[in-house]
Amino acid sequence: MVATLPLLASMATGVLVGIGIVATRVAIDQTDPSSLALLRYAIALVLLVPAVLASAKVRFRGRDLAPIALLGIGQFGILIILLNYGLQFVSSGLAALIFATMPLWALTFGAMLGTEAMTGFKTGGVLLTIAGVGFAVYDHFGLADLHETAWLGGLAVLASAAVGAVCSVLYRPYLRRYPTLQVSGLAMLASVIFLAIPAGWAGFFATWPVFTFAGWAAVLIIGLVSAVGYYIWLWALNHTTPTRVTVFMSLSPLTATLLGWALLGEPLTVEFLIGTGLVALGLWVAHRTTDARRVKVT
Repeated sequence: MVATLPLLASMATGVLVGIGIVATRVAIDQTDPSSLALLRYAIALVLLVPAVLASAKVRFRGRDLAPIALLGIGQFGILIILLNYGLQFVSSGLAALIFATMPLWALTFGAMLGTEAMTGFKTGGVLLTIAGVGFAVYDHFGLADLHETAWLGGLAVLASAAVGAVCSVLYRPYLRRYPTLQVSGLAMLASVIFLAIPAGWAGFFATWPVFTFAGWAAVLIIGLVSAVGYYIWLWALNHTTPTRVTVFMSLSPLTATLLGWALLGEPLTVEFLIGTGLVALGLWVAHRTTDARRVKVT
């Protein structure tokens, strides 16, 4: 089996994303998606800055600045814009299922670059987690309400999953070269600058954001889980393969559903329990290591 700490970090990231989903549901009705995304990552950046300043100073090579910044823009800017666009045409449940293909994209792209072996265990485990997410969110698919333009939304969500996977694979050389904290800070800064453009277009800078107490609490929670989640996400990517990190994104819809049940009184279905079992089985299978090529933990 793979090393325990990267596995736990990946697991924590999936859970934190699920917490962020629930908090987003509280705040999204009080603002627009672009403004919420900007607030989310601006707060995360502010939380990261003290740790970055307190740590050892790192000088980035000039040729590495643009790629790291572009990865941050892709991970937080383009991915979020595509996902929000897709959610205008498909339900949250169907979007969760499509987005769960991220580890399959990561495995395929990594195999194409020769950075990760496409083993039977990893492929089978990823497919099991996708099926598990499908079962878990089945009652939120909203298939009867789909319009003729739903394919456009589905394509946008699929593209967002592909962007997340590609970024996860391409981060690795820079995480080997520089400390995770500094890479996190630079990528997050680039994403905030990028997100200021669509947020400004939506009128974010015209007036101060207006939230209820619960809304502000949700925004702060989203920022906190983004800061912590992104750091441990990159740390995990530096210590194991992208597929074994991204496959834990299957925990995010499960976490969101459980929190919805605990906090909002939403029902749990038999399909959700079956899906949870399939996700757990898929995670176990995906982390079986029979291939000789193992990622060295440093």
